[in-house]
Formats: sequence, structure tokens, C-alpha cells
Amino acid sequence: MVFVKSSQMNSDLLQGLRIVESSAFIAAPLAGMTLAQSGADVIRIDIPGGGIDYRRLPMSPAGRSFYWTGLNKGKRSFAVDLRHPQGQELVRALVTDTDPSGGVLLTNLGTSWLSHDGLSASRPDLISCTIEGNPDGSTAVDYTVNCATGFPMMTGQGTRKAPVNHALPAWDIACAYQAAFAITAAVARRQRQGIGAQLRMALSDVAFATVSHLGLSAEAELMQRDRPAMGNDLYGAFGRDFGSSDGARFFVAAISLSQWNNLLKACELEPTMRELEARTGLDFRKEGDRFEAREVIAQKLAEHVSTMAMAQIAECFNRHGVCWGPYQTVSEALRQDPRLSTANPMFEPIETAGIGRHLAAGSTVRENGATRAPVQPAPVLGQHTDEILMDILRLDAGAVGRLHDAGIVAGPECDPLLGAAR
Repeated sequence: MVFVKSSQMNSDLLQGLRIVESSAFIAAPLAGMTLAQSGADVIRIDIPGGGIDYRRLPMSPAGRSFYWTGLNKGKRSFAVDLRHPQGQELVRALVTDTDPSGGVLLTNLGTSWLSHDGLSASRPDLISCTIEGNPDGSTAVDYTVNCATGFPMMTGQGTRKAPVNHALPAWDIACAYQAAFAITAAVARRQRQGIGAQLRMALSDVAFATVSHLGLSAEAELMQRDRPAMGNDLYGAFGRDFGSSDGARFFVAAISLSQWNNLLKACELEPTMRELEARTGLDFRKEGDRFEAREVIAQKLAEHVSTMAMAQIAECFNRHGVCWGPYQTVSEALRQDPRLSTANPMFEPIETAGIGRHLAAGSTVRENGATRAPVQPAPVLGQHTDEILMDILRLDAGAVGRLHDAGIVAGPECDPLLGAAR
């Protein structure tokens, strides 16, 4: 696999935009990191010692969360005691700072003292984006939303009595990117019209909107049927997992006609499929007919590939342009897949405090001619407290010192990694 390195990772699409993020879990932090990796200055509001997800598993041997550091790359950390009225006032001042670059809040914590109405009284063009569980404001997380969408009864061999969850927090991820887009769109409108926006989005709305967009709700409503679970088969076309002679497994997809034709050529199955079409009256140029005949097609394909080692299959499929992919663990991908390596310009080794040296991803967006920005690690708690107080809130050294002395703000010494907040 060859990567074109002339298209480098962009870094300045959102340069000049400052976002204050008060968040936990996945959706809001991922939205903030997405904006940061496109050039925005994203300031995390942290509490000394860390918030509810600062120590979430998995953890490094040094006691730092891979999860938290992975979701907070490229941000600045402002550590402040949010129980103290003066600490709350500092955060409000940071959000409503009159600099044109500021005035944007991203949160999923529903804090009353950071309400849009209260903040916009000080800055009328404020943009706030609040991520909720349900649209009525009640609590929900990805896993409680997913179980209500019907997908666990479509996944693997799932049934109503034995639903199957999947490991990917898909609704958190989709919500994060929707939030990043919504903020960017609202900022663009503010630049044109000078007005702010109160944006709210619910995790469950993202999930059920997707159920609608994919036609699942219309199918259930109009056809009076639910999509059944079908193991590893691809719904509506041909796709299934197969095994090689040396015990590896891989997935083959033939959705488009060219993908189907390439698969037949690679496996020398054109005559066999013509005979099968004649016998069944089906036309395998059509996705639906391939889906209907998936069992017998899979049987013929399995007979061919089961005699081949994985290396032979890879060479043959790649030569013929087959759409396929091997099953592999993350560890295997790190060892052998160039897409998860420095061969891919999205990745580079970075040093994260408490984690060590590791591979990390930057922005997924490639812009021709843009200079690739270095991937910035997650901060330690309070790493940027003083520079934020002085550079943005314009406090002098004496005022900053008094805030530290009163325990209202904290610097990196408040991070448990450094042994101060135990």
C-alpha cells in the first residue's frame, strides 16, 4: 500500500479560533480534539487532580489513562477549582472574552453557571454547543442509546433474547464529528452576520437520525419488518468472511459491479457464476440478486480460497483489485499494516507524559500543499494555566500568584502523575 505524501495533514484551517471545552467521556472531547487538530486553540477546563474520566482504563504502568490522553491531544489545560465562585467566574470570563477569536463553548456537562443565556448576556455573539444524552436532557451514554436502536438485534447472531453489543462507541464518534461541524458552521455564520448560536445535540438523536438515514426506520414502518441478524454477511449485496489454508481470516466485499467482476476474475469463477445464474434465474450484475444467492456464492468462493495460503490470497486479490481486508488485532496491525504506521503521514511517534513514546494520529484530513503539523500530545493537568490567565484574561503575575495561593487555580503540580494531588 502506497501513501501519497505530497498531500500533507492540514494544520491551520481553524487558526485564529479559540474554543473553551468543559467535558468528559468521548463525544465532546473528540469533537474538541478534531477542532484542535484543524488549528483551533482548544482550552480544556480541568479540575486539579483530574475529572471523572481522567483515570479511565486502559492505564499505563505509570498510572496515566491511554483513553484520556488519546482524546485530548493538542489541547491546552486550565486547572481551576470549579466549586469556588471565583473559579467559576474565571471560566466564564475565559468563555466570554471579547477577543474575536473567542466566544465559543463546547460542553457535555450541563453546568448551570455555564448556561448559554447567562454567558450571552456578557457576549451576545456567543456560540455554545451542548451535547446531551437524550433531547429532553435526561442522561444516556453510547451503550444505553445503542441498545434502543435495534442494532444489537442485527449484530452477529443477535436476537431479542440474546442481543449482541459491539465494541465501537459509534454514536459518540458520530456525535463528536457532528458537533465539530456544527461549531465550525456557526463560527462561519458569525463571521458573516455577527450573531451567535445556542447549539444542542443529543446522542440519541444522532443514533436515531442514523437509523432513519440508513432506511431502517422506513423499512420497519412501511414493510412491517425488522432487519434480521445475519452473522458476518453484508446486507443487500455480497460480502462475507472466509478462511485461508493457513488459518487466517479475511472479509470480501462485492458491492459494486466492478468489485464483483474483479472477485470473479481473481477466483476464476466466471463460468461457475454464469451456470448458477442460468439455474436460478438470477442476474448477479444486480446487488440484490447477489445477496439472495449469497450462500451458494460463498460456498463456491470458499472452495477456491480455502486451498490458498493468506500470502497467496493477498497477492492474487491485490493484483485483480478485489475489495477485501484481513482480520487482525491492533497489535498485528501495528506490526504489519502500513495504514497504522509512520508510512502513513497521519501518524508519528510522540512523547506523552506518563505514557511514554508511542504512535499517535493527527488530523485525518489531507490538504494538498499544506504543511503537516506535528501531532501534539495531551497536556498534563494545569500545564497552561498561567499563560491562559496572563495572555487571555490579562492578569498580572501578582494576581496569578494570589489565585494559586488561594487554591482557586493550579499548575502542573496538581496532576496526580506528578504526585501532588494524592
